[in-house]
Amino acid sequence: MKEKKIFKPCDLIIYGALGDLSRRKLLISLYRLENANLLEPDTRIVGVDRHAGGNAEFIAIVQKNLQEFLNDKIEDTVWQRFSARLSYLKIDLTQLDQYQQLKTVLDSKARVAVNYFAVAPVLFKDICKGLSHCGVLTAESRMVMEKPIGHDLQSCKEINDAVAKVFTESQVFRIDHYLGKETVLNLLALRFANSIFTTNWDHNTIDHIQITVAEEVGIEGRFDYFDKTGQLRDMLQNHLLQILTFIAMEPPVNLEAKSIRYEKIKVLEALRPITLNNVDEKTVRGQYSAGFLKGREVPGYLEEEGANVDSTTESFVALRVDIDNWRWAGVPFYLRTGKRLTNKRTEIVIYFKQLPHNIFSDSFRDLPPNKLTIHLQPNEGVDVQILNKVPGIDENIKLQKTKLDLSFSEAFKKSRIFGGYEKLVLEAMRGNPALFLSREEIEQAWIWVDSIQDAWQHVNDTPKQYQAGSWGPVASVALLARDGRAWEE
Repeated sequence: MKEKKIFKPCDLIIYGALGDLSRRKLLISLYRLENANLLEPDTRIVGVDRHAGGNAEFIAIVQKNLQEFLNDKIEDTVWQRFSARLSYLKIDLTQLDQYQQLKTVLDSKARVAVNYFAVAPVLFKDICKGLSHCGVLTAESRMVMEKPIGHDLQSCKEINDAVAKVFTESQVFRIDHYLGKETVLNLLALRFANSIFTTNWDHNTIDHIQITVAEEVGIEGRFDYFDKTGQLRDMLQNHLLQILTFIAMEPPVNLEAKSIRYEKIKVLEALRPITLNNVDEKTVRGQYSAGFLKGREVPGYLEEEGANVDSTTESFVALRVDIDNWRWAGVPFYLRTGKRLTNKRTEIVIYFKQLPHNIFSDSFRDLPPNKLTIHLQPNEGVDVQILNKVPGIDENIKLQKTKLDLSFSEAFKKSRIFGGYEKLVLEAMRGNPALFLSREEIEQAWIWVDSIQDAWQHVNDTPKQYQAGSWGPVASVALLARDGRAWEE
């Protein structure tokens, strides 16, 4: 029997422990890791915030939070183990002297300090200064930071420069929670462990690829934040481009961080720029108006709470992306993401080329293409659309479209499928950087996205309206129709 690998325990310090990210994602994920016995016995969780009074109040808040956001029942024995790990420090993150409190709970000889910045990026610089000032950092210390890492290339560099004054690049773990999803990670296995796909993954056999990240939700009380950001920078710059790089990258030498990052950066460098000269034909911006979603009336973007009625910020974006390298020459990638769409759905659809000659014209005038669909959420899995003979003894062979379907929940009934945060928090505590973004990678993504944002500003065209509950503006349909294609619906 294979022995369980032992990892050094850590002090996971969550800055902004009572904030939305911590309450909805991190604490839930940590409890699930506890429930699965994946946390090292001596690992400690330190909440840092300025709102709770002390340990007892913080632990009570965490318990109430689990009751509110955890879908599963809280097990008494698991909660006892989990709550025993928790401690709390009341620190104003802008006050340098208050960071001295960290010395009372951290033990660098026994545990690695993992500093999780679950706060707005405006506070990153303050935290770095505070940690440096109080002298608790060692060569083993790590920091984890969330998006948004800036709102353009310049602000991204400023954040990275501030962090680099305190942490080396090998100590920095930049999270994109999509990289922790089972189905995204499965792209590596699907592509590089199966010859049927490995040898048919280029311009010779693939016609085009679609990536959709659709959200039902609107702004959810975050109008001021979102209106300064927009869907391009909030979703496409990170989540969709990360999915694209996993689909398009060359085979890495191995599964180590350096090898995977190297191949992803090459894809980002090969993205054909979208500029003032081609932005109209390559992009569509949209903004939702009032409509109905699952029988419920919902307001338009400009009618949301706290809305700026003159806003021209996009809540929907669709792009045609071209990758200028040998593998993907002539293969368009169509990306779309938006809020208040028909349903919540994240998927990748790979369309293979149609056969040039059809001997089954009695069934189809043109043979439908084979499709590989990778469902990231809500129902993780993979299916392949093929053509199959309809059983029968009629004279003519009749074809029908059928699916070879792999549902993760059905195929792996004995395996627990975790969310993206559980995987990434665990990897950060274990010190494995393979699923995190390097500085070069995220800055290269901003170079490409900044070009689009600049072009939109020069065009000065308002977003196309689309009704809440639809699949976006009509112009997004035309984006593919011009190429003789259509979105997967």
